[in-house]
Amino acid sequence: MYLVGGQRRDSLKLAISGTYGVGKSTTTETLSIATGIPRTHALTSRELLIDLAPGKTVMELNSIELLQLGLRRFEERVHNESGEGSFISDGSVVHEWVYGTARMAVGINPGAGLLLRTVKAAAGFGRKAPLREYTDIIGDVVKERAARLYDAYVHLPVEFPMKTDGHRPVSEPFRKLSDDTLLQVVKDIGLPYEVVGGTVHERVSRIVELFDLETVMPVDEAIAEAQRRVTSATAVLEEDDRFKAAQRKKSLWRKVSYAMRY
Repeated sequence: MYLVGGQRRDSLKLAISGTYGVGKSTTTETLSIATGIPRTHALTSRELLIDLAPGKTVMELNSIELLQLGLRRFEERVHNESGEGSFISDGSVVHEWVYGTARMAVGINPGAGLLLRTVKAAAGFGRKAPLREYTDIIGDVVKERAARLYDAYVHLPVEFPMKTDGHRPVSEPFRKLSDDTLLQVVKDIGLPYEVVGGTVHERVSRIVELFDLETVMPVDEAIAEAQRRVTSATAVLEEDDRFKAAQRKKSLWRKVSYAMRY
């Protein structure tokens, strides 16, 4: 049995919260391997874009495409987390909504250069209000779903800068805002939650202790296997020709056409 909020439960539906680049995937993969509890997740933005918006990176998406991306990831999470048994969620159903609200505040392409962000801001004049209203409606839906779905949250705080690998289409201000928003949403939902930082080993060991989880593999071995799996999944994606096509340098005309569509 699992320990949740001071009570024993037969199952555990645990959401691991945190913004871009805090190590959610490695932490949740390690925790799953170490405890034998299945890990659930949505496909990454880069994986979904291969079919959703061929030839584009996340930084080149307009507001409608970003909404489609967020809804697709929400749909995947709902499907993957609809079973009766225990699971460890890499993220949660509120994540894409939080990222959307943060983009409304700092710009829909926060990782882009100043010129692109300025053009995007101008292109969005008069369109932000209805988009914000729609985003608020989605927020009510996902927060209600999270309150019913999960037993508890663990939030991983921002403790180190993002890796400059060119894959994370965000900025440090965006990361800070989305981190603050995620933690506030977790508090507002009303479920038991803990903020857990440190190395992957420290995080996983602390989560095991908090929820009184049994382990089927030593944490150090689980970390090594988790890192291998995460690295392998990234390598498979980066070898896909459709992914490579999206990374190619775009013409000036194409860049301008992307920038002008809010």
